Amino acid sequence: MNKIEHIGIAVKNLEESNELFSKLFGKAHYKIEEVASEGVKTSFFKIGESKIELLEGTNNDSPITKFIAKKGEGIHHIAFDVDDIYAEIKRLKNEGFKVLNDPEVSGLKKGADNKLVAFLHPKTSNGVLIELCQDLKPNVE
Repeated sequence: MNKIEHIGIAVKNLEESNELFSKLFGKAHYKIEEVASEGVKTSFFKIGESKIELLEGTNNDSPITKFIAKKGEGIHHIAFDVDDIYAEIKRLKNEGFKVLNDPEVSGLKKGADNKLVAFLHPKTSNGVLIELCQDLKPNVE
């Protein structure tokens, strides 16, 4: 793993949260993006070398909507930048971590901000949802 790529924060209202975090950081978000396959709308703030991703569910089946209903607004996940997501998944599986979207079972997902992503089950990482992110290469779907 190279660095913390971003910290994901689940929010009820993206527009209101963008205003709040703009005041907090002293700058506006640089991107809003919807990932329809995940039922989420995201907004990104660049803070130093890392990013903060605000996530709003767009439907009742969205993992973010369900997360907020169960736990309320707050930190949803920590994402780490990796060079080779397939090798990192293999390494982590060998270390005993459970991968939620295992490429051998269901394939990887295209996430926001032009990333290929995979998540580790929080039960195998002390209750923290971990996201692995690799820059999406043009020939990777």
